[in-house]
Amino acid sequence: MEILAVGEPLLEFHTRTATSPGIREADAFGVGYGGDTSNFAIASQRSGARTGYVTRIGDDDFGAALLRLWEREGVGTEHVVREAGGRTGIYFISRSESESRFTYYRAHSPASRLTPADIPADSVRRARLVHLTGITQAISTTACDATFHTMELARESGTLISYDPNLRPALWPAGRARAVVMRSVELCDIALPNLEEGRLLTGADSPEDVLDAFVRRGPSIVVLKMGAQGALLAHEGAVTYIAPHPVDAVDATGAGDTFDGVFAARLLDGVSPQEAARHAAVAAALTTTGPGAVTPIPHRDVVEAALTGGQPPVRQSKPIRR
Repeated sequence: MEILAVGEPLLEFHTRTATSPGIREADAFGVGYGGDTSNFAIASQRSGARTGYVTRIGDDDFGAALLRLWEREGVGTEHVVREAGGRTGIYFISRSESESRFTYYRAHSPASRLTPADIPADSVRRARLVHLTGITQAISTTACDATFHTMELARESGTLISYDPNLRPALWPAGRARAVVMRSVELCDIALPNLEEGRLLTGADSPEDVLDAFVRRGPSIVVLKMGAQGALLAHEGAVTYIAPHPVDAVDATGAGDTFDGVFAARLLDGVSPQEAARHAAVAAALTTTGPGAVTPIPHRDVVEAALTGGQPPVRQSKPIRR
């Protein structure tokens, strides 16, 4: 496989429509899938890459649903461990007109018990790129150790490392988060922070200063994602502004993960980082036009149609199997 992602998947329950704060109806939630690295793997796969996933899930119904998802999407599951008696993590998205609120039930999940022993050394060495995030590092010390072990293997073999800080302050102390994330930035080839977390991590304010703070840590490519304001790409001493793709946004869940996955897939196709970022920006914007993290992730032909102003192909949606 070309791309290997390591991390934590989650089953998702999301409100079907924006509501006033609070849950009003027992049947208000649709079922979906999430977890930043799982979203990344699916976005990469839908963009044409051959992707595999390294994680741990329970042998419960939620784990089985995630396994079926990856199999349908074509994401390799040979390194997915099903833990006997494990309870796969879940989360809820409650949307109002002004915000999306997240509630997580992931403590002691199988993914939090990921260790360096779960990392397939030969697959890391054969891959062209591995993808890691700060969320995986935050959920447990052993999962954090697993990410650094992955980076060590990748650096030894010349496998590219892409890294998204995906900073979640509620998951770990600020000092540890900053130390772990910034060390990971130093070890990676491609850093993919967003502006908000970049400000928290670097102490800088302007997008240009935040970008520069990451560039000075050493990655050969840094993309600063700025949501509706587009993105800044730093590569080989030059900074390129990537314009946003206009959409009527409904739910931004997973948009950054989609950006990461499409960017990695297109980069491995041999296009320039600038062109890869343009594809990724369009894909991320399209992801916000529907609820949940996975269902709205566009396939490559849809992104290309949006880039050229053509008509996107009609796709038959697949119902979620429970």
